[in-house]
Amino acid sequence: MKKTKKLLLVLGVIVLIASSVIPVVAESTTTIGFTVWNLQALFFNQQLDGIKQAAKDNNVKFIAVDCQNQLTRQVSSIEDLVQEGANAIIVNPVDATGVIPAIQDAVKAGVPIIAIDQKIEIPPASIFIGVDNYAAGKEIGEFLVKYVKDNMGGKAKVGIVGALNSYIQNLRMAGFLEAVKDEIGIQVVQVVDGQNVLEVAMSAAENLVSANPDLDFFYTTGEPQTVGSVAAIEAAGNTKTKVVGWDLQKQVISGIDKGFVIGIVQQDPYQEGYQGVVNALKVLKGEKVPEEIIIPITIVTKDNVDQFRPLFGG
Repeated sequence: MKKTKKLLLVLGVIVLIASSVIPVVAESTTTIGFTVWNLQALFFNQQLDGIKQAAKDNNVKFIAVDCQNQLTRQVSSIEDLVQEGANAIIVNPVDATGVIPAIQDAVKAGVPIIAIDQKIEIPPASIFIGVDNYAAGKEIGEFLVKYVKDNMGGKAKVGIVGALNSYIQNLRMAGFLEAVKDEIGIQVVQVVDGQNVLEVAMSAAENLVSANPDLDFFYTTGEPQTVGSVAAIEAAGNTKTKVVGWDLQKQVISGIDKGFVIGIVQQDPYQEGYQGVVNALKVLKGEKVPEEIIIPITIVTKDNVDQFRPLFGG
């Protein structure tokens, strides 16, 4: 480890290894690490906000690492956090299987692992904190079925903009498909891969609707896919194709206001991060924690969107 990195820790500041520096309370001798898929998406930054607040409330330090969608970065980040003296590590995994060897090594070194957002095998992780992605995918699928029956005579063509490299987003797709599989009037015409990257997701959505000009719905499995699909619809100037999916953003709320985004699964990433710190401290104290804590979701529509506007600058 470089002397400069050691000096930063001594001075009581936090190194965001990928890019930036964030101040942290200096009095505590406990440090919580956080290694996350990426910090380009608002969702993951809201997790970080929860971690920041919990660290402040409990007078502990934290070190946050942006893995920029790369498993190799995440593996290295876990190794680095152990070497830098993190007492526990919160992991939002890029790949819940690929990261296990590094997690096992951390646990052997006496550093407990708290998994948020995406499940990691327990053990070696101590606890999972997040949503039931399959169940929530099924719930938004049932929402779409009801909408189609109530407003479209029970018939609709659906295209899915997923992130096929994401285990949890594949669970969200599987739950959705379970909900619609017996609805003979609802046809899933194509699945495209947005790769959890905004520009890729927008292009995938554009290609999907170009190949299926009579498409009635996008189902989107995460924030980049949702924002990209909304952008593709607005760029085409055709709001005939509507959106159901996951994760609010300012642009998505605008789509709800314009009537072409009809239902969005909203998680509570802030609470995931906050509870990650709280439960990491419990584990460090030797307290028993549950195997999982399921954070409830809300389906956001035009009827309840106002309560979420302040979270997104609306």
